This record gives sequence, structure tokens and C-alpha cells, in this order.
Amino acid sequence: MSGQDYRYILDGGVRILVVDDDPIQREFATVFLSGPEASVETACDGAEGLAKLRAGRYDIVLLDLEMPVMNGLETLRAIRADSAFAYLPVIMVTSCEDMASIDSAYDNGATSFVTKPVNWRLLAYQVRYVLRASGYSRAA
Repeated sequence: MSGQDYRYILDGGVRILVVDDDPIQREFATVFLSGPEASVETACDGAEGLAKLRAGRYDIVLLDLEMPVMNGLETLRAIRADSAFAYLPVIMVTSCEDMASIDSAYDNGATSFVTKPVNWRLLAYQVRYVLRASGYSRAA
């Protein structure tokens, strides 16, 4: 790492909900985005993600597009339909990078869009930026 000490990117007590059907992606998200002031919880599909979202408090959602039970667009629509989560930042994290998928995600209320394979360091910075830009971050 060029002789630099590792530093955490996410701060301010951020709580992240990662919704992805791939257990490896969920594990990577937990390892690479968690820190002393950042916690990650995961869900394996949209239905479980919505249940966790309604039962807890999260600052941001990272949402896969293609999942069984309830896909990412259905989940995103349900999030946006609930007034409690109308402005909750949602970053789509998906292998779909075609124009229709991107347009559909933004048309349905996505805050940002990231393609897989994920550069986890870059995603951590994007999460921090989205939180600060949306006003959800308590960090300076």
C-alpha cells in the first residue's frame, strides 16, 4: 500500500444494508465496508432486505439488481413507495451495465449505480460521498 497505514473510509456511525443473493458479495461487503464506525448487515433477497429495513435503522442500502424472490427493481420501488424511506440513499451494485438497466434503476429512484466486479475501496468512497451529498451522514 505504498507504505501508508490502512485507514477506514466510512465514519460517523454509518449503518449499511447490503441486499444481494450472492453470499460471496455479502461477505466481501461486510469485510471491506465495516469498520470502527461503520456496520454492515446483509439480506439475501429483496423481501428479506425490506423486512430488515423496516425493522432497523440504516443510513444507506446497497442493492443488487438480479435476485430471486424479489429483484432489485421491485425492492427499489417498494423502498421509494414507503414515505419513511423516500429519501434513503440506494446504490445499485450489479453486473448489469446495459443502458436499459441503468435507466430503469435511476427511473425507479436509485441514488447511484455501481457495476460488478466491485472495487471495494472505490465503493467505500462512493458510499461516503452519497451519504454526505444526501445529508444522511453525521460525519463532517
